[in-house]
Amino acid sequence: MTSPERTERLELAGVLTAEQAAGTVAGIAAVQRTDGAIPWFRGHHLDPWDHVEAAMALDAAGEHDRAEAAYRWLAEHQNRDGSWYAAYTDEPGGVNTAEPADRGRETNFVAYVAVGVWHHYLSTGDDTFLDRMWPVVFAAVEFVLALQQPGGQIGWKREDDGAPVADALLTGSSSVHQALRCALAIAEHREEPQPDWELAVGLLGHAIRRHPERFLDKSQYSMDWYYPVLGGALTGPEAKDRIESRWDRFVVPDLGVRCILPNPWVTGGESCELALALWAIGESDRAVQILQWIQPHLRAPGGLYWTGYVYEDDAIWPEERTTWTAASLLLAVAALGGDEPTTAVFGGEGLPRGLTPDCC
Repeated sequence: MTSPERTERLELAGVLTAEQAAGTVAGIAAVQRTDGAIPWFRGHHLDPWDHVEAAMALDAAGEHDRAEAAYRWLAEHQNRDGSWYAAYTDEPGGVNTAEPADRGRETNFVAYVAVGVWHHYLSTGDDTFLDRMWPVVFAAVEFVLALQQPGGQIGWKREDDGAPVADALLTGSSSVHQALRCALAIAEHREEPQPDWELAVGLLGHAIRRHPERFLDKSQYSMDWYYPVLGGALTGPEAKDRIESRWDRFVVPDLGVRCILPNPWVTGGESCELALALWAIGESDRAVQILQWIQPHLRAPGGLYWTGYVYEDDAIWPEERTTWTAASLLLAVAALGGDEPTTAVFGGEGLPRGLTPDCC
């Protein structure tokens, strides 16, 4: 098990002790394969976005070698066009595989490598790592921006035959917004300006803030509610107004955050991401409360977390303990505890904002 001394930074009163945090980190580490890949759980698939989130949680816990192995896996399996497939198989019994289970290439999945790479650099100060990963990030961003629409929103994906899907998802585009800002931070650090990226993130942020009609209507999902805040496109009073506007629809007191309306199902990932968004707008007390609510019914034996809880049936569903749920909890705790790399990528104060368009 990961030493509690290494996870004291992840201690949070009423949420995690250092020993419990160590158990959660050890749970993620136990799922990581010897090639660095981090599936949802062994025998299930892995996807690039959740793989990166788990790597970030390992960095927040001081497990930098494990996190670097996760990014090495991405570098070794990047497609020639800069993308990754939406899902890869994971064989039970400890076999390392990289066969695609879904050959679609989703833009927010591809972009998220920039968030993880910048977070790892801020955690380690390793310029050699940043040099090695810069071509990976550059190619990923170029793939994503090739699907940006004239209105600024990001097309959802390329199908397995390469056909672009122009329809845009608000959650996905909001995640891309955060990733592009991290990519710009890397570019600035390397003194390699990317003016096209600056324009792209400015147009994207404007679309998220001012043009909801440019995105598919997925308002029944809680992620579409809070992700414009979590991704940094909405800040200040606008962000607080958005959180208040749907609080009563999605937040179930004493239990957590619904994933989708009208289902009586609260999920750990959405609850922890909302906690991160609350922290980002200065609502730390409410963020801690959300994290406290989910502990009794979602913390599983061994330190990992159940994906969700159907409260009308008093039932865990699905019966799976996912690395990304545990990772989202650790990252929320890290931000609330003031871990500087985590606050930098989710707080966004030091991240470039791009160029604000004069029109559109």
